[in-house]
Amino acid sequence: MKNLIIVESPAKARTITNFLSKEYKVIASKGHIRDLPKSTFGITIDDETGDLIPKYSIPRDANATVKELKKLAKDAETVYIATDEDREGEAIGYHIAMAIGKNPTDLPRIVFHEITKSAIIHALENPRRVDMDSVDAQQTRRMLDRIVGYKLSPLLASKIQKGLSAGRVQSSTLKLIVDREREIKAFIPEEYWSIDAKFQKDIDASIYEFDGLKIEKLSIKNEADATKITTTAKSESFTVLSIETTTRKTKTPPPFMTSTLQQAASTQLGFSPKKTMMVAQKLYEGVKTDQGITGVITYMRTDSMNLAKEAVENARDYIKNNFGEKYLPSKAKSYVTKSKGAQEAHEAIRPTNVHFDAKTAPEYLSGDELKLYLLIYNRFLACQMTEAQLESQTILFKGDKTIFKASGRKLLFDGFYKVTGYTEKDKLLPELTQGESVSLDDIKQEQHFTEPPARYNEASLIKKLESLGIGRPSTYAPTVTILQQRKYIDIDKKRIHPTDVAFTVTEMLENNFPEIVDSDFTSNMEEVLDQIGEGQKEWQKVLKEFYTPFVQKIEEGKKSIKSLKVATPTGEMCPKCGAELLLRKGRYGEFVACSNFPKCKYTKNTDGTEPEQPEETDVKCDKCGAPMVIKDSRRGKFLACSAYPKCKNAKPLNPPRELDVPCPECGGKLQEREGKRGKFFGCTNYPKCKFIANFEPVNKKCPECNYTMGIKTLRGKDVYECFKCKHREDVSKEK
Repeated sequence: MKNLIIVESPAKARTITNFLSKEYKVIASKGHIRDLPKSTFGITIDDETGDLIPKYSIPRDANATVKELKKLAKDAETVYIATDEDREGEAIGYHIAMAIGKNPTDLPRIVFHEITKSAIIHALENPRRVDMDSVDAQQTRRMLDRIVGYKLSPLLASKIQKGLSAGRVQSSTLKLIVDREREIKAFIPEEYWSIDAKFQKDIDASIYEFDGLKIEKLSIKNEADATKITTTAKSESFTVLSIETTTRKTKTPPPFMTSTLQQAASTQLGFSPKKTMMVAQKLYEGVKTDQGITGVITYMRTDSMNLAKEAVENARDYIKNNFGEKYLPSKAKSYVTKSKGAQEAHEAIRPTNVHFDAKTAPEYLSGDELKLYLLIYNRFLACQMTEAQLESQTILFKGDKTIFKASGRKLLFDGFYKVTGYTEKDKLLPELTQGESVSLDDIKQEQHFTEPPARYNEASLIKKLESLGIGRPSTYAPTVTILQQRKYIDIDKKRIHPTDVAFTVTEMLENNFPEIVDSDFTSNMEEVLDQIGEGQKEWQKVLKEFYTPFVQKIEEGKKSIKSLKVATPTGEMCPKCGAELLLRKGRYGEFVACSNFPKCKYTKNTDGTEPEQPEETDVKCDKCGAPMVIKDSRRGKFLACSAYPKCKNAKPLNPPRELDVPCPECGGKLQEREGKRGKFFGCTNYPKCKFIANFEPVNKKCPECNYTMGIKTLRGKDVYECFKCKHREDVSKEK
């Protein structure tokens, strides 16, 4: 082996392997293999300089990967770092080099916006070095988040409730949600009335002017005002005052970047931001196409709307050949990103091959992948097409004191709507002439009340975060997920509701750590990180300026901040120690507990029943010999040692099902298991063998590559699919 290429994900590695000769071996680090430790602060202060020194470690589950990387790197003539082209990817590449004992700046670094053969070959021909300024920017972000989370979260837990956490982006995002809820609660509805009329030929019109006052200044706040206008209008004769016809163009939409893709996928496909990014990751890393396995979209974490010149030229040729000259503007279109701190060197999200289109893609993609791909594909084509043209019609009907306005429209030329679709119906007005008399057939008045501002949904929240410069493309989806996991928000009918504890946490942070929830502070910090990445600021200076005053505030807060724990006296006494019982709120709801805690640990449910005791079993703990008991968790029931917390042994209640299919990698046994994302199949020789499958392997070899196949359901029918080359066969044909 002459050359080793290290990427982050196995899917990415498989796709790139298909493009290269046997002189290259592509292997995945499986994400971060070196990070700040989970169990300790992981940052020390240098006694002489005062610098904050990160103490990175290799997580236990990455040890086998690092060992393999070291061995392969030792035998390789050249080791390429090929992680994603953003600060996160740059940092992952740096940590990979450090973990395998290499100087990061000595290794060639290759970057690409898309995972296609031409892009990979071009990258190998034009390597650069690891950008240490970008690495320092990412280290600064990671350490700032660790400082805030590690120092502030315990304070929240001690003053409010166990299990709470704070974060630099997380807390400012939560404040936005809480502030919106405060607006809704403080909102006082105001009454107003609308007046609509129907003229001859079934023409709908609305009040436009009364007694010389146009609708903008005409205040109809009560029934008396509305009745005065309708009574007057009923007694008047109307003529056509004016007829105006105008033509307007609808601008073409820009290509997608991360935030706008998440918003469009939410509103048009019903995808959560997390789901959008998971599906986009698959499309980027490689799927089966008519050209083999390849990436079908460019990198999906971007805040740029730039497009490669070659991609634009290909799109223009496709538009001309498939839709005609009238859909092709005279010049190619370009777009500028308005979001703060956008990385203009990157590209927008677009298809990598314009000929993998709406006719071809359904043969290879299905379900969510196809939906998201076509959304991206159609937006890319649309951004290089001509504008749509609409004709707007306006007719004013005049009485003595009253003027009504009727509006119509029709689509003259569909333009970019040819690919994105046009859902509105034409609303045509009948032919009339100026000065013509018209009859008022009906008039009605209707009471309304002003509405409070709408709660955020995930799409509108991301739009707000982007406009304020809070976070970056890679942080939008994880931020919402963290807030849900921490029980700070609930999402009901796609609307985000803050929980009671969210108000308490936000109020405490506002009063004692205002900078943590201040959107300007968070946005400015993002700009500082960008400046570090561009070599304009020194990262240690930024860290020290934040750390010293922040930690001082934490120490002061431990003494000065009053406890905000929710505990209501019940008037009952503890049956064990006689102290008063309190109604408390925990992570899983309300419960009754002794005020003498932790000396007395008596608790009961709010309905007076005793907490459910674990069910004892005859199974003995294989570590300490104590009986095992059945406990419940969010993933279901499991066996746990009754000697907990002295012994923390646990194992599944029901042993995993073993398959009669040998592992295709090592010949070991395969088992059906349950993980965070549901059922999967894995080798019992893990971590030595890393084979994993999300559908069931079967005793059938692939006719293309002789690898093991599995059975899965696609579009309602069962198919065999090879785990290696993705070759498929219909099960029913075999039967």
